[in-house]
This record gives sequence, C-alpha cells and structure tokens, in this order.
Amino acid sequence: MQSYKELVKAFSVIDNERDMEKFLAEILTESELEALIFRWRLMKDLYHGETQRHIAEKHRISLCKITRGSKIIKNPESITVKILKEMEN
Repeated sequence: MQSYKELVKAFSVIDNERDMEKFLAEILTESELEALIFRWRLMKDLYHGETQRHIAEKHRISLCKITRGSKIIKNPESITVKILKEMEN
C-alpha cells in the first residue's frame, strides 16, 4: 500500500501536460499506455450516453469489460465524472 500512496503522490506533484506525458511514457509500457487510453475512451463513451451494448459492438469487446466503467459513471460522487465535466468546460 505504501507504493500505491507514493504513486498517487507522484501523480499529484505533476502540474503540466508535458511532464505528465513524459512521466506516463517513462513508467508505462506501450501496451499498458494503450490499455489506459482505451479505458479512458470507454469512460468517455459512457459519459456521453452511449449504451454498453453499442460500445461493445463498436470496440468489439464483451459487455463485462464495460460494466465497471458504467458503475463509475453512474456514481454521483465519481471523480472521473467530475474530471470529464471539467474537461468539457
């Protein structure tokens, strides 16, 4: 758990996009980064009201991969929703 908290702190220290891009490129492999980008794309699709079934068909993935994101988007206290709202403004 200590390492997790250190990682959270490391992310919190970064205050600009250029440094965040470099940090992510340094600590993640290309496939890990692609998985993270894909997860974010699913979250955005859900946030914009696309149905789970449509997202599954569009990306050729199972509904199981989308369920977690759907629960997060439906949570009124979701930080992800807060971030998506801020990014749209």
